[in-house]
Amino acid sequence: MSATTRRGPVAVWLTGLSLYFLAVFHRSSLAVAGLAATERFGISAAQLSTFVMLQLVVYAGMQIPVGLLLDRFGPRRILTIGVVVLTLAQAAFALADTFAVVLVARVFVGLGDAMTFVCVLRLVTTWFPSRRIPLVTQLTGVLGQLGALVAAVPMTWALRELGWTPTYLAAASLGLVLMVVLLVVVHDEPGSPHVLGAPLSWTTVRSSLAASWRHPGTRLGFWVHFTTQFSATTLGLLWGYPFFVRGEGRTSAQAGALLTILVLAVMVAGPVLAWAITRDPWHRSTIVLGIVCSIVAVWTVVLVWPGAAPSWLLVLLVVGVGVGGPASMVGFDLGRSFNPPDRLGAATGIINQGGFVASLLLVVAIGLVLDWRTPGASTDYAPGAFRWAMSVQYVLWAVGLTQIWRYRRRTRGQLLAEDPDAREHWRGRLA
Repeated sequence: MSATTRRGPVAVWLTGLSLYFLAVFHRSSLAVAGLAATERFGISAAQLSTFVMLQLVVYAGMQIPVGLLLDRFGPRRILTIGVVVLTLAQAAFALADTFAVVLVARVFVGLGDAMTFVCVLRLVTTWFPSRRIPLVTQLTGVLGQLGALVAAVPMTWALRELGWTPTYLAAASLGLVLMVVLLVVVHDEPGSPHVLGAPLSWTTVRSSLAASWRHPGTRLGFWVHFTTQFSATTLGLLWGYPFFVRGEGRTSAQAGALLTILVLAVMVAGPVLAWAITRDPWHRSTIVLGIVCSIVAVWTVVLVWPGAAPSWLLVLLVVGVGVGGPASMVGFDLGRSFNPPDRLGAATGIINQGGFVASLLLVVAIGLVLDWRTPGASTDYAPGAFRWAMSVQYVLWAVGLTQIWRYRRRTRGQLLAEDPDAREHWRGRLA
């Protein structure tokens, strides 16, 4: 195979996608191990939430620094560091036998994870023509979620049959293989292994972040990501399995199947949304508002249902929530529309914070509410406790929907002020 073939757009993208797949796998690997972790380490729901909380704090907190480093050093270098950190962190997680060691390991899982997705998006933007970027971006998000699928049913089986340490050590070893592929295949740009941006200084950092945040389109992207992602992320990362088992009385196999359906819903919805936003970019936020309202509606029916919700309703729930994952990718398309290439990393980092900040708040709040509604130090959470805990989402939906509507009006107003025919100019073309 020639060097040119190895470094064609598809080969570069598939390599980046594989790394994102691995990051999602490591990020989601605790989702089906939540109950096992409480038994292994003797911890409460609030302490279990701390695993994911720290992981998400690091992930969200690192988005802007990683975006700035990406603009400076290029995706190849940042991806290499990310896969090394992920591999070492997951190995430490496998060998941990105390709560403190596990916390440190999850911190570094979040750090390595933070260095992956924004770099893959940069490779997509650099290697593909603009007309294909929305579709390839959606496919990246959709296919990357297969990592969560692998972390559902197979991880459930492996934890049961092999045990904690062998399962997580096997997962960590995947990073060694992908690191070699990364170094062989990926270049920052066609014909350029490494591309350096302008040197970082406090002046350039402030200027890049201020310019990105100043445009209402970037803020619209942030709130789109904030509002659409947290429900699916929270179910997939930690609380979905306990909610279905303890809150809705499902078996372990049924809970794993529901989480699998959630991932499949993400995969199916992604290309459809890519087609919709490419066909009419002006109405991207309208599509998002409709999706969020649908998610709110189906959650409401589940939470007010007397007793355990029927299977068909839980399937409808995970499908509706799953669509929110691809909808969050619309935020990145908005960021790309309103920021030049030299600050795209910073804008992407700002936007990517949104969903994970919301997910962090929700993960912690659910753990606190479950402990509040469960007597003593018991982890035998009742269905009623889960109804209280999952209702925290309404606060985040209210804030997010308000802000989407606010910045949608500002963004459209600015576009129309600059070009009175902007709506017609945007119709039928890529933003």
